[in-house]
Amino acid sequence: MPELPEVEVTRLGIKDHLTGARIASIALHIPKLRNMVPEGLSEILAGQTIRSLERRGKYLILDCGSGALLLHLGMTGHLRLVPATSGRGPHDHFELLVDSGLALRLNDPRRFGSIHFTTSDPLQHPLLRKIGPEPLTTAFDAHYLYYASRRRTVALQRFLMDSAVVAGIGNIYAAESLFRCRLHPETAAGELPQAECAKVVAAIKETLAVSIATGRSSMDFLCAGEKLAYFPQQLYVYGREGLPCRECGAPIIRGRLGNRSTFFCAVCQR
Repeated sequence: MPELPEVEVTRLGIKDHLTGARIASIALHIPKLRNMVPEGLSEILAGQTIRSLERRGKYLILDCGSGALLLHLGMTGHLRLVPATSGRGPHDHFELLVDSGLALRLNDPRRFGSIHFTTSDPLQHPLLRKIGPEPLTTAFDAHYLYYASRRRTVALQRFLMDSAVVAGIGNIYAAESLFRCRLHPETAAGELPQAECAKVVAAIKETLAVSIATGRSSMDFLCAGEKLAYFPQQLYVYGREGLPCRECGAPIIRGRLGNRSTFFCAVCQR
């Protein structure tokens, strides 16, 4: 499932091709993804210029002048830029054509992505206004995390995956960040002293930054093929149940936090 680094790499990979471009048309090939797609988008947005392409949490925001498109990639969604004349794939459900002759296509086999449109401030949209601070900004620091976690008995990994606490951190990057700072995922969030909060914040920022840099060096969204896949990463714990820890050699353990899996090293993480 695309998490913050994958969405940010997507944004960086397509923004220079879209910013300043005029929208020629929008084609919708299926009426419903996770939600119904707003009707009449082509009539509303044709002729508008894309002013900017930003990200909030796992949402991409295209400022189109008369309003903003909000795109969420869901579990299996990908965006890529292709020549508008190229053949459409079986899971290409939405495309935005610009005057340069390129089409931005959303490919989503499981249809868990979503598309929204608003004429108001997109950051105040119901889907975005309650999202916590962006983890790569100064708003997310040890002071913030310490006070946000007080009296919280929830497991630390689940706490970090709450988008109201911090934006865009899913299961993979929560698990990897906690390994980086050597904290057990089941630690009660409210038990962390401020010094440990500082370690968590630093680990999250480093984990995300490394992942984004890896993606930027390996992904090409322009004229990408039908089988576009997210960038490969060297994961330390996530998905490595039973394999030796890359640091100490002990087997990686798979646990459960609610209805989600977690992965950790019982020797390195205490």
